[in-house]
Amino acid sequence: MRPQTLSEVVARTRLDGDWDHHTREFLDTFYAADGETGQQAAMIRAEPDLLGREPVDAYIGGVGEHLARRWGLPIPAWVRHEARYLTKALFIPNERNLRGYLICVSPVAFRARLIFTGPDPLQRARFPYHRGVVTWPMEYPPRR
Repeated sequence: MRPQTLSEVVARTRLDGDWDHHTREFLDTFYAADGETGQQAAMIRAEPDLLGREPVDAYIGGVGEHLARRWGLPIPAWVRHEARYLTKALFIPNERNLRGYLICVSPVAFRARLIFTGPDPLQRARFPYHRGVVTWPMEYPPRR
């Protein structure tokens, strides 16, 4: 069974260390509940324990904040804990020639944590595409 909350992601990670797999599984659960805002808010409300792994703890904070912002849910207070922020930039992917692009398009929940990634880093096969995805504008300047 997939994790039902971000707290459960961390609990499972403590057992096997595979935070990335558990996070992806959680996202599938979260997206399957699309439209059930109370249920989705509950999935990110409880504060996950800290793992003591700086990048992972920051990323989990970014996931909680980004999902809240993207789906119009209350932003949980736990995402603001100082351990949920990096002190050194992390680029995903870590390609020097992409850094300028990643700095520009990273969502605020990740950028504030010095995690620089693509415009919709939590996209999955179960992502509710009917809500739209964040993409680079196809024309510049945009038509009004």
